[in-house]
Amino acid sequence: MIDAHVHLWHRQQGRVNGLPVYDLGNGKSQFGAQVRQMLPPYMTDGVNSAERLLANMDFAQVAGAVVTQEYIDGNQDAYLRQVRAAWPERFRVMALYEEQGVPDTAGADGIKICGGRLKNPDLTACAAVFAHAAKKDLLIAIDMADGDAQTASLREMARQYPRLRIAIGHFGMVTRPHWQEQIRLARLPNVSVESGGITWLFNSEFYPYPSAVRAILEARDICGMEKLMWGSDYPRTMTAITYRMSWDFIDKSPLLSADEKRQFFHTNAQAFYRFGNLPDMPYIHHMAE
Repeated sequence: MIDAHVHLWHRQQGRVNGLPVYDLGNGKSQFGAQVRQMLPPYMTDGVNSAERLLANMDFAQVAGAVVTQEYIDGNQDAYLRQVRAAWPERFRVMALYEEQGVPDTAGADGIKICGGRLKNPDLTACAAVFAHAAKKDLLIAIDMADGDAQTASLREMARQYPRLRIAIGHFGMVTRPHWQEQIRLARLPNVSVESGGITWLFNSEFYPYPSAVRAILEARDICGMEKLMWGSDYPRTMTAITYRMSWDFIDKSPLLSADEKRQFFHTNAQAFYRFGNLPDMPYIHHMAE
């Protein structure tokens, strides 16, 4: 399997609403004016490393992962370049766009745009970033503002650069009104959607997230299963569930066929993110069995 939406950081040093975000120990972070459990509490040192993610991936039978970024973690470009170089067969990484011109994409597979946090929400104002990605044959990963606030401008960018791969994150902010408008963008040949954060968005319902499964089916009917990819939003969602739980509620659902699950978990992301020969991931029996 391939996880299309994870986060890594060597040191969290971000911002939210103009206030700092930083590690407090035992998995907690100062999150602006609040204290939040940002990591599972056993990550006591605040280091959200590739080695820890790989241990989770190996146990949960996840062969590859796409590392995205967020302003709340701070720019992790330098660390992610090291991760990509150390495990090239298992990771794809995104450079972070911070509204300061085109980011340095050396050693990266694409650019992350935090669309919902942009000072100017009009994505055509980021045209230079889209042009750079298209020229370098990189991809754009974007978490969009709620609903249809940015769909028109992203459609314009996707049409201007029809060979540029664009991945919409957080499953279109699926619990917000008009989320389907983001999914409809995946009818364009170069746009796909990943489900990172879907367990966060349906957290009030909790495992096994029946409404999330129904949302996947609705999205399938809008744009086709071949445009949808699984993502976990590791590690923040791991404060509520285990890594395996972030995918097995979909795998256990009888509402999706075996072929649809194969597309969602593996084949769509392998082609979109251009993973090569991924390692075999044997099942590891655990001590509760």
